Formats: sequence, structure tokens, C-alpha cells
Amino acid sequence: MFVDHVKIAIKGGDGGDGMVAFRREKYVPNGGPAGGDGGRGGSVIFEVEEGLRTLMDFRYKRFFKANRGDHGQSKNMHGRGAEDLIIKVPPGTVVMTGESGPVLADLVEHGQQAVIAKGGRGGRGNSRFTTPQNPAPEIAEKGEPGQEIEIFLELKVLADVGLVGFPSVGKSTILSVVSAAKPKIAAYHFTTIVPNLGMVETTDGRGFAMADLPGLIEGASQGIGLGHQFLRHIERTRVIVHVIDMSGIEGRDAYEDYVTINEELRQYNLRLTERPQLVVANKMDMPDSEENLAEFRKKLPEDVKIFPISALSRKGLNELLFAIADLLEVTEDFVINEMTAEESDKTVLYKHQSAGDGFKVTRDDDGAFVLSGSSIERLFKMTDFSREDTIRRFARQLRGMGVDEALRENGAENGDIVRLLEFEFEFIE
Repeated sequence: MFVDHVKIAIKGGDGGDGMVAFRREKYVPNGGPAGGDGGRGGSVIFEVEEGLRTLMDFRYKRFFKANRGDHGQSKNMHGRGAEDLIIKVPPGTVVMTGESGPVLADLVEHGQQAVIAKGGRGGRGNSRFTTPQNPAPEIAEKGEPGQEIEIFLELKVLADVGLVGFPSVGKSTILSVVSAAKPKIAAYHFTTIVPNLGMVETTDGRGFAMADLPGLIEGASQGIGLGHQFLRHIERTRVIVHVIDMSGIEGRDAYEDYVTINEELRQYNLRLTERPQLVVANKMDMPDSEENLAEFRKKLPEDVKIFPISALSRKGLNELLFAIADLLEVTEDFVINEMTAEESDKTVLYKHQSAGDGFKVTRDDDGAFVLSGSSIERLFKMTDFSREDTIRRFARQLRGMGVDEALRENGAENGDIVRLLEFEFEFIE
């Protein structure tokens, strides 16, 4: 089964906890803090594996989590950092935070990597908090939580050339005779329901990848037929080969087919109209094909070159392949995913957003004040509430962030309930 669109959840590993410990050495009467730091949690990294062709593996496993770092130990021994979790994906995989973006990474080359969920840093041990005023602190941090995110993976087939056209115009037959690919060929519509790839080599030694893409019908850009399942794959191709059935045995008009397909490409993504396009008149071995081709030529602009072929008898194929190879030599890669000029199709694209003020104050229906925000939640999760010193440190950090003042501005009074994640506190003036 060809799988080209999945939704999964990933989580970076949590950092290891820092330790509260003191030296207990012979002949060292006063000792001192000796708690080590926790190790870094593993990150979730996507890596392109050339041998993969679909996202099938993600159909059966939808959650991936990296290991956490080891905890700090006594004698200032730091915890071991966890190894990163490497997830293999096929070339052409786009990683997005939503079904239509924004894009986190665009992975196209073998071995290319992208860190999608970072592991948390290790918590600091008590030896990190020594000051002249507090030479023996009982303060240590818990490990930072790893990033957790739901993402969409979309596979866009990597091919230099894409064969497009209505169902049953002969796209699969063309691919089967110019390459070693073995697509399914039958006398009914939508025989091809997944993209097929083949490597083509011309007689003068030039080679390129050709994709036989599922047949389009009118309304495909709105999802009719195979719709977007097909159209996403054409975005990668540099040259479009538009195959048209000149025999007329399907009862369709060749020019209307030509206009309809181009309109669907334009409606799906206006940038597809920038692709160079070769028009192929197939099934020229049929009785009425020559007359239909003559009528078709009259309706097209004079600068549009048409390549009459018969995929079945292989007539005209060499001239077509030479024209494709010539066009590829002068056609550059097209930028997709709205990247900037400095970024390329082969670059991992990261988009960072500001954390804002770190917290916000809202009110629940029961009157409790609710604190939320990535910064304050991260600080809360890294606090060890089993120790008095760390609780006092947490209270000082909240005051430093302006939480107390924000609660007062929102009407908080002495004894009111303040909620943070699943925990509750009393607001004390």
C-alpha cells in the first residue's frame, strides 16, 4: 500500500533530574555540596533514507518518544545524556504542524536530518547553586521536559518529469516502455491509483526520473476523484509531460482535455503554471488520430510543440525523450512551500516563534485564577516541591516574572485559589 499522508505525535526525551548531595569524605569535616547535573534528553530527529518509498511504517505506529537523560549522582557525577531517536523517512517528506502547514522541514536528500522535537536539558544539581550567602544549598532542578508536538507528514514523490493527463490516455504504458518500471496497465479508468517511478536513460547516456501520476479529472483541485492525492506529487517535478489521447475512442475532445487539465493545475497551485510543459499526442496508431491531431494543432498557439507518439508501437518516443532531457538541462529546481530566496528545496526549514511574556492569567468558572504559558509551565515542571528551598526559589522566580503583580491586576486577593496545570495554590499577600 502506498501511504503518502499521516499524522503522528512525537516527544523529545525529558532531561535527567539534578541531585542534592553532600560530600562525606574522611578528613573533610565540613563537606560541601556535591550533587551532579542530570543528562540531556534525546531529541527526535528525522533522517532521509533513500531506500524508503512510502510512509507505510507510520500507519501502524503513531507515537514516538525519545529516552530521557540519566539523573545526576553524588560526588558531582553528571547523568549520561540520552541518545537521539532517529526516525527514517523517504526522500520528498514534508513535515508540517498542520494539514496545510506551516512547514517545519522539507527533507529531500539522502542522509539529510532535521531535529523536530528537542530533548530537554538536564536539571542542575545543588553544587550549581552555591553562593557565599548559601554555601550548602539544598536546591536542585528537575529535568526540563522534552518538546511534544503533533505533526503531519506528507510525501511528495521526487521525480524530474511528471506524466499528467486524463485516465486511460497511456501514461502507464509510456513509463513501462521507456523504463524498467512495471505499472499496472488495464483497459479501465484509474488503473493507476498511486504514483509509479521509473529511471529513464536516453540513447546518448542522459538519465532522469519519470513519474506516472494518477489520472486527473475535472474538479480534482477541489478533491474530486483522486484529487489532492495526485496533485501534491506534481509540485516536485521540474518538467510536466501532458499526455493527450488523440484517438477519440473515449468520446472526449483533445483540446477540451488539454484546457481542463491545465486549469486544474492552475487552481491547485498557480506556480504549477510556471513549469515547462511538453504536449504529447498519444495513440497515433489509431484510425482517426491524424485528423484529430490536425484539429488540435489549429486550436493551440503556434509556439506549442506537439510530440505525436504511439506508446504501444514505440513510435516517436526517442524524439520525446531527447526533448525532455534537453529541457531538464536548462530547467532549475522550483522553490516550493513558500520558502525565501535564500532557502532552497534541499534545505531544512525551521520556524521559531517568540515565547511572548511567558505566562497569562485567566479566570475559571469557579473563580480560580489560572496561570498558563510555556515558560511558567516549564519552570513549574523543573521545580522539586519536596524541598523547602526549591519552593522558596520558585516563589522568587514567579515574583521576578511579574506573576504576583499580574494576579493583583486581575483582582486576586489574599486566600484566592491559583491554578497551574493540575495543581492549586493559595494567593498570599
